[in-house]
This record gives sequence, structure tokens and C-alpha cells, in this order.
Amino acid sequence: MSKLLEITEEQNVPIARILVQEANLSHAGQLKDELIAALDHYRNSVLVDFSDVNYVDSSFLGALVSSLKYAVAGKLDVAVLNPNKDISDLFALIRLDKVFKIYPNKEEALTKYRK
Repeated sequence: MSKLLEITEEQNVPIARILVQEANLSHAGQLKDELIAALDHYRNSVLVDFSDVNYVDSSFLGALVSSLKYAVAGKLDVAVLNPNKDISDLFALIRLDKVFKIYPNKEEALTKYRK
């Protein structure tokens, strides 16, 4: 199974870029596993970059929420970076914009998260 996330660090902040265009049920478990592994490895909040994602379903979002719960328990965070308009609208529709910090660009996110 190939990686779902490509993780890079900028200014000591891990950025996990999702490598699929359609983020759905078939990727949900892998997202949770890889995000939790990144949180454990970096011991830092993780920015999840949606730049390449065109579609996301509820199961994938559920895995993202599970990862956030894990992060919060460790006093960390999972934030959303670069969602397209449709994904931003979906987050707002189901009120996940009240749960996740959502950043339209990397610079704004790095200002908040760099150590």
C-alpha cells in the first residue's frame, strides 16, 4: 500500500499533503493511521494540506476528526490547509469549521504553528 500522506517540515511544522484527489472511505483508515504516526513522530501539531484534493466524503472526515481527538489528548492539534471552495463549504455546512482551524494558505498557518 502506498503512502496517503507526504510529510514535509517547514519552520519546524509538519505539513501532511494528501496525495489523492478523491479522499473517501477507501482511504479513511490509512489517513488516521498515518496522521497519528506523524503526531507521535513529530510531537507537534500537523497541518493537513488539501491542495490536491477535489472530493472528500464523510468517512474520510470522520478519520480526520478521530485524528484530531488523538492530537488534542496529547495537547497537539490537527489543522486544515488549502481546502478548495467545495471542501471549505462542506466543512462549514457540517460545522467542522468550528472544530478545525482552517487556513487558506501555508504562510498564515505557519505564522500560527511555528515554534
